[in-house]
Amino acid sequence: MILIVDDTPENLISLKKVLEKHDFEVDTAASGEEALKKVLKNSYVLIILDVQMPGMDGFEVAEAISGYSKAKETAIIFLSAANTAFKFIAKGYSSGGLDYITKPVDMNILLLKVKTFYRIYEQNRKLNEMQNSLIAEIETRKEAERKKDEFISIASHELKTPLTSVKGYVQLLERSVNKGDTETVKKHLAKAQVQLEKLNVLIADLLDISKIESGKIKFNLQYFSIDHLVDNLIEVMYQSNPEFKINRIGFANCDVYGDEMRLEQVVINFLTNAIKYSPGTNEINVKVDVKDDQLYLSVKDFGIGLSPEQQQNVFEKFYRVEETSQRFPGLGIGLYISSEIITRHGGRVGLKSEYGNGSEFYFMIPTNLKIEA
Repeated sequence: MILIVDDTPENLISLKKVLEKHDFEVDTAASGEEALKKVLKNSYVLIILDVQMPGMDGFEVAEAISGYSKAKETAIIFLSAANTAFKFIAKGYSSGGLDYITKPVDMNILLLKVKTFYRIYEQNRKLNEMQNSLIAEIETRKEAERKKDEFISIASHELKTPLTSVKGYVQLLERSVNKGDTETVKKHLAKAQVQLEKLNVLIADLLDISKIESGKIKFNLQYFSIDHLVDNLIEVMYQSNPEFKINRIGFANCDVYGDEMRLEQVVINFLTNAIKYSPGTNEINVKVDVKDDQLYLSVKDFGIGLSPEQQQNVFEKFYRVEETSQRFPGLGIGLYISSEIITRHGGRVGLKSEYGNGSEFYFMIPTNLKIEA
């Protein structure tokens, strides 16, 4: 938009008509004071500013405008009928003007200058957009690189821990076998098996990340009983965590079309997180409901909960809550994988949480959506 500033009404009207005839959007001000008020409220590409005005003259207005951060890049063309000497033209440029035109105004020349300033403005705008886009891209890549390096460090540590444990148990097994101590051998084997299972889960998650990133994750889609799946998982979780009471709330009473193993993976992730992040508690609620052909499944714990900021990031790849990362080890990819699985089932994941008062992770998917495998 162009702002014309002139204390003579006929000058304002004639300039406005010419510019509007050439499809420029035009605003007007009849004094320097009015112009400053408008500059504070609106954004202008160009200001055509008369020099001789009562009150504030054009030079004073230009100097004031240059002090506004919002308008300091705005182009200014001075118009003057009386002050045509070099010292006045020089003052115009030093006051922030980019051009100085004497009256009577040659409209053709003025139009050429206006079009030139608009073209420069558009070029600068596009360059700024490109610059901002490049800066954002660089920052995004830096953050991705930082997260990748952090993840590699965490993954190395997480993989090394069970491997070291297995190595230790194998050494103990060797000694116990040599002594013929069968009971001790069984205990060491059981503990080694636990560590191997941890290792297996970590490797499976890493493979899933790779498949998701390359678009090669596959789904085996068919109808199955979600109620049967939930009952089995509750039983399995109770066997390995007998101190936790897992309450079942509601039933689907229908089959769901999807990948049973992948959806089982999501529910297991929700359950293991609920147990992991609920120290000092012993109860979990699993809720299942179907409404309008939408399955709703949630796992609610009564543990440490999440702050609003943490909730925004919890489904992001490699995200780990900083203050709990030492107490609760992990790769920070389980919820990201779960989110991807649910998204590819045409659904969405979500979270309800209050810091210090537990969390409820849930997902919703259509019960009979035919999706591409």
